[in-house]
Amino acid sequence: MKYKVALQRSEEGVSVSVPGLPGCWSQGATEQEALENIRDAIREYLAVAGELVRGAEVREVDVAG
Repeated sequence: MKYKVALQRSEEGVSVSVPGLPGCWSQGATEQEALENIRDAIREYLAVAGELVRGAEVREVDVAG
């Protein structure tokens, strides 16, 4: 699965967020480190999201056009 991420560079390093996953962000000293960190953050975000729907009836919706 692929997610688009937004990078913001500053004097402190690189911060990265995932527009499709509100509140999912990370940072790193370099772009490579920030991208590695956001991979972990996405995995953790999705794990928590999965826990939140545990016991609910879940469906998938295709929005491809």
